[in-house]
Amino acid sequence: MCLAIPGKVIETYDENGIKMGKIDYSGTINIACLEYVPEIEIGQYTLVHAGFALSILDEEEAQKSLDVWKELGEVLDDIEK
Repeated sequence: MCLAIPGKVIETYDENGIKMGKIDYSGTINIACLEYVPEIEIGQYTLVHAGFALSILDEEEAQKSLDVWKELGEVLDDIEK
């Protein structure tokens, strides 16, 4: 099972005829192939698996997911203390 964290598209570009993008995961930047979501635009959120963006999320949906991830991190921090 894989878990995906929403990332915000901050740049798109063409690499050898393939639509690629830089994705910001709360300050961590990674590169992903955007061919499966060709209509995605800078500023939108996506879920990436194995280097491929698979879906587009609206900002509200992405924020809900990010809030849950933040809450999980806080719970894990409390457990470690």
